[in-house]
Amino acid sequence: RWVLSLECKGSRNFLSALRRAVEVDFKDKDKHKSQGLYLLTTGIPDQETHTISAYVAEVCRGFDLQLHVCLFSVMKGTDSCGIIPARYANPRETASAFKEIVQAANGRFHWFGEAGIFESDDITSIIFEMEKAKNYSQK
Repeated sequence: RWVLSLECKGSRNFLSALRRAVEVDFKDKDKHKSQGLYLLTTGIPDQETHTISAYVAEVCRGFDLQLHVCLFSVMKGTDSCGIIPARYANPRETASAFKEIVQAANGRFHWFGEAGIFESDDITSIIFEMEKAKNYSQK
């Protein structure tokens, strides 16, 4: 319920937010076997993908941390409250960038919109397991 009371604000300065999360907000990180961060986003970060991927790979390795991304594609014509991103990419380029970042973080990528699910690592994994079971049962 608390999520429903939140308001969107801020920027797409992904590195700044990630640094804050891993350097300040992780309480008792040494007491846990692993931890995960979920990024809920509608667009590409301000920074270049390779820069973010390198930082994420280093941080995630050091903390046994996984970064998972949920990309929500907003319909065209939707009011963005006048926020103009510092960096623009179409939805396919945005998804590709986040998939690269997630791979560096040993995380999972989910891409959805008002029309439904476009791509999800979890669903892909389930389909793979079902196909494997089907092939096994046919033998």
